[in-house]
Amino acid sequence: MALATTPAAFAADEVYIPLVSKGFQHQFWQAVKAGADQAAEEFGVRITFEGPDNETMVDRQIDMLAAALANKPGAIGFAALDSQAAIPLLREAAEAGIPIVAFDSGVDSDIPVTTATTDNVAAAALAADKMAEAIGGAGKVAVVAHDQTSRTGIDRRDGFLDRIASEYPNIEVVSVQYGAGDQLQSTEVAKAILTANPDLNGLFGTNEGSAIGVVNAVREMGSEGVTIIGYDSGKAQTDAIRNGLMTGAITQNPVGIGYETVKAAVAAMEGTELPPIIDTGFYFYDQSNIDNPEIQAVLYD
Repeated sequence: MALATTPAAFAADEVYIPLVSKGFQHQFWQAVKAGADQAAEEFGVRITFEGPDNETMVDRQIDMLAAALANKPGAIGFAALDSQAAIPLLREAAEAGIPIVAFDSGVDSDIPVTTATTDNVAAAALAADKMAEAIGGAGKVAVVAHDQTSRTGIDRRDGFLDRIASEYPNIEVVSVQYGAGDQLQSTEVAKAILTANPDLNGLFGTNEGSAIGVVNAVREMGSEGVTIIGYDSGKAQTDAIRNGLMTGAITQNPVGIGYETVKAAVAAMEGTELPPIIDTGFYFYDQSNIDNPEIQAVLYD
């Protein structure tokens, strides 16, 4: 997308674009921030990047969004923890003429001018294909998801489940549990699944915290023969793939997500029409390709 904006366009009258994230604790969000910072410098705008301490704190995130709105910014970037809860504030922003750019997690509303995100349904479907391949197309699998309220949580869960249901009749999904994207909580959830299903063949973790929790559970319980497919990267996951504990994972392009969010916000302020979705891409990585340059460029550890 070509922008009329030049880096110096806003130099005289600084434009402020707050980004309200789903969290700040995962390496994923640090990489999103790095991309946003890069775009802010390029387009001559000032950004802030903040999120709640963990991804269950919907009320805290709504407070952050309200505070961002009160500062009368030029535009707002927003990654919704709960896509319904934020709608009244997003409507308020729209009425004030402040463009909203959704990132990572979309909002069930036509208020955002665009969403910079991974195609999470397609990425999770690829994770299902890789799981099926690894377990020979038959067996029992389970999912540890990060939530059932955000668009990413829903899309990754359903993308995986729908692909298994439609393509792999000999694979049974025995459990879908939620660990709030927290690795400790996800570890306990995964342990419970493993205890209830000693013949489990595979586990899919839908984000960084979920996947690390699954790895920890399998390691701590000494479970053998369980294929783990993850989502995101971060050092704990890349280490688990290198040492064979995890078969592979989906990696997003978080730097690209942050960059495209700020770029789209600047474009929206200029009145440029934007596509509904800015697809920032995804890759599957495992021991065979983890050191390839195109994969190294999108790992965030």
